[in-house]
Amino acid sequence: MASAAEQLAANMNMGSFARATELHKRLLFTLMALLVYRIGTFVPIPGINSAAFLQFFADPDGQRGILDMFNMFSGGAVERMAVFALNVMPYISASIIVQLMAAVYGPWEKLRKEGGEAGRKQLNQYTRYLTVALALMQSFGIAVGLNAQPGLVDQPGLFFIISTVTVLTGGTMFLMWLGEQVTARGVGNGISLIIFAGIVAVLPSTTARLLGLAQQGQLSAFVLLLIGALAIATVVFIVFMERAQRRLLIQYPKRQEGNRMAGGERSFLPLKVNTAGVIPAIFASSLLLLPATVAQMTANADLPTWISSWLPTLTAQLQNGQPLFMVLYAGLIIFFCFFYTSITFNPEDTAENLRKYGGFLPGIRPGKRTAEYLDYVLTRLTVIGAAYITLVCLVPEFLVAGMGNAVYFGGTSILIVVSVTMDTVSQIQSHLLAHQYEGLIKKAKLRGRGGRGSPAPVRR
Repeated sequence: MASAAEQLAANMNMGSFARATELHKRLLFTLMALLVYRIGTFVPIPGINSAAFLQFFADPDGQRGILDMFNMFSGGAVERMAVFALNVMPYISASIIVQLMAAVYGPWEKLRKEGGEAGRKQLNQYTRYLTVALALMQSFGIAVGLNAQPGLVDQPGLFFIISTVTVLTGGTMFLMWLGEQVTARGVGNGISLIIFAGIVAVLPSTTARLLGLAQQGQLSAFVLLLIGALAIATVVFIVFMERAQRRLLIQYPKRQEGNRMAGGERSFLPLKVNTAGVIPAIFASSLLLLPATVAQMTANADLPTWISSWLPTLTAQLQNGQPLFMVLYAGLIIFFCFFYTSITFNPEDTAENLRKYGGFLPGIRPGKRTAEYLDYVLTRLTVIGAAYITLVCLVPEFLVAGMGNAVYFGGTSILIVVSVTMDTVSQIQSHLLAHQYEGLIKKAKLRGRGGRGSPAPVRR
């Protein structure tokens, strides 16, 4: 028999959506916030020569390294050197660092486990402080690099460096605040939606470029159809794997309460196949693209002979589509899958919580044996999840190796877009379910009072 939640979900339609006025306000707020973000990606920083920088960025012979990934996540703000060029990447890096520190640093681990809501707020405050520090460092590096390039800055000097650092850091802090507002007053996770909007914004230009290459004869119709079919298959595969989970049966013992037996309920502990999410792909991409960026920045530097003899060869091998890049990419993704899963899920804590509330896995002793079994299951699920993320991220690299950069699309981008879309749709459904529950409760109260608001008859 279907549960109440399943029955409500089956009855959801456009009529129920039209009556959910609170959801309309949240959706409108989310759309307005994303519109403000998109406007900011077209406002250049003061003092930059936009035309010269766009020509510099579009140089086909240039190896921009990690800037390509930043430009993809920022919706083209990097190639325009807009006020939101840093996007929320410093905030994401700070969040990951704080999460890792909360798992290994004693005082922060105590805040995370025992601090409750106050501890969570304190860790969020540490994340904001670290975001400011990372944004200052990254914006200073960008400002110094732009200032050193001839023709990119109208009036190079100290004032340009200070103004650029201030504008880029302020843009990141504004986006961080905007994302928190969307999370609290809108629908979905605000930071994820900002990245989602940036990636989706570049899809039309990418599609137009592919169609232009096909029209010019540089790309055959078969290859174009193959890319479209591969993209659709990748999306379907990601949806299937992101929803896949292993459900462990949890049994609660029966107990005597007066003259009747209580308890004996059953529930499930869901373990996702991909517990780590898209974090392993982002980390691996950043680490592999960093050497290419450093090599470009030191291209004109006076390096020792023993470095300059092998650095260009290594940099060439670490480009997209090269065998060494793909091997290291796969290895780093697998490593970060296991590492981040071990940080986010603790079998010992889960087993202790089950024992504390009287739950147990059928056929397995509570405590240490339960923790060992959870670790056994989670390890095998992580193997499948790591293989899935590695496959999704390496498919574009094989295309680059066989057909060139013209047909490149990022596996990390597709992962983020699909995951954020699924999460946002799930939250919209949750709001609709909550609205329907409120409607049922109001109807029940009216019936309890005897109908249309009239008092119930009194029996004598």
